[in-house]
Amino acid sequence: MQRLLNLVRNKYFLVTVAFAVWMIFFDKNDVYTQYQQHQQVNKLKQERDFYQKETERVSKDLEELTSDKARLEKFAREKYFMKKENEDVFVVVKQKSSDK
Repeated sequence: MQRLLNLVRNKYFLVTVAFAVWMIFFDKNDVYTQYQQHQQVNKLKQERDFYQKETERVSKDLEELTSDKARLEKFAREKYFMKKENEDVFVVVKQKSSDK
C-alpha cells in the first residue's frame, strides 16, 4: 500500500498520467478523432476502387463502341431504345412476383 501511495505522489508519474489523459481524450488528435479519420480513409479507398473499376469498364465500352458499328447500334437500341425507320420497338419489363 505504501508503495502505491509513493507512486501516486511521484511527480513524474502524475505528469505522465496527465499527459496520457490529455492525449487520449482532449487533444485535437484524440483516439475518437483518429478512429473517425481511419474510417473515412477506408471509405474513400473503397470509393476510389469502385470508381477505378467503373472507369475501366466505361473505357472498355467506349473502345468497343468506337471500333465496331454493330456494337454501337446494339448499344443504342438497348440503352436508349432507338429504332430504324419503319420499325416498331416493344419493351418487355418483367414484373417482380410477390409471394403472399
